[in-house]
Amino acid sequence: MELKEFLIKAKKATYASTGEGGEKVLEDGSKELIFKEATFKYRDRYFGFDPFVGEEIVWKEDQLIWAMNYYGKIFGEQVPAKEIYTFLKKALNLVEEKRPFRGPSELEEGDFKYVDVNNGTLEMFEGKEEIFYKGELVYFLYYHGGFLKTKN
Repeated sequence: MELKEFLIKAKKATYASTGEGGEKVLEDGSKELIFKEATFKYRDRYFGFDPFVGEEIVWKEDQLIWAMNYYGKIFGEQVPAKEIYTFLKKALNLVEEKRPFRGPSELEEGDFKYVDVNNGTLEMFEGKEEIFYKGELVYFLYYHGGFLKTKN
């Protein structure tokens, strides 16, 4: 199994499917989602709700190999956070091998529009996703990451 294939499975099996409430709440107040398959392990741990910050980490055979950090926020009160996050989960379920960081480049459904722009490859990347409601920005998330090496 390749890293891209594993990331897609892990992302779909964690936040994209369970969202708020599907995670384990840890002693330090963070929330955590874990997915394991074959020799890979994925962990998504985040703090806060609005705004929030977190990281996704992947291990292969107990060696750190990849990570992504993120920070996001909701704007305004014209639409409930629950509706925004429900739409976000739909977008995140459409993660693709050619763009294994977040959701598709664009998704429109009703009054919502999701847009993701990123640069780079799994080795080193950065990006930003946004959600608009009736053309107005209601959510954003910045992310960046890449391959990791551990000191021997």
